[in-house]
Order: sequence, then structure tokens, then C-alpha cells
Amino acid sequence: MTIDLESARTQLEQAKVRLIRQLSELGSEEDGDLRSDMVFGDGFADAGAATAERTEVLGLVETLKGQLDGVEAALARIANGGYGICANCGKEIPAARMEARPESVYCVDCKSKRS
Repeated sequence: MTIDLESARTQLEQAKVRLIRQLSELGSEEDGDLRSDMVFGDGFADAGAATAERTEVLGLVETLKGQLDGVEAALARIANGGYGICANCGKEIPAARMEARPESVYCVDCKSKRS
């Protein structure tokens, strides 16, 4: 079974659009910075709730930004011919893994060692 690069590219592009939309919905720019128009409460009594909400949003943004970075890295690997090759050991990543997780950079063995 070989990797279908066109299908992978399509999946990754769709994921990129979805992640950028989710970041925007959380009030974040594509680079992960919160927009200046974000307000988390303006009263002293709301300070604790505002801090908690801001912390939660920042955590979600960080997670989404990490996923977006992975998608962009995978798209770059498609462009430079390194897609489907483990970034650690250099072995080919099985097509089934790439189909299930098109943003994969590591084979299962190397990923399990990194976790």
C-alpha cells in the first residue's frame, strides 16, 4: 500500500482551514496570539473568573496552534519530498498510519519512544 499524496494534501489543507477557523473563534490570530479585542471581564469582582477563562482559552489556543504547526509541517514535507519518512530514524512510515494521521512525522516505534 502506497501513500496517496493528493489525498493527504487535501486532508491536511482541510484540517488547516478548520484549525484556523477554530483559532479565530477563540479570539486568536493564526500565530496563536490573542486578538486585542478579546475581553475576559472588566470588573474587579470578575477578575478570578476572567483569569480562569483566559487560562482555559490560552490552553485551547496552544493545543490548536500545535496541531496547526503539525499540519503545516506535514504540508511542507509533501512539498519537499519528505512526507511519509520518519523524521527520527529515516524509515518509511506505513501508509495506514499516514492515512489515519496524515500529520505524522514519526513512525510508531519512534513516536512511542518520544512519548
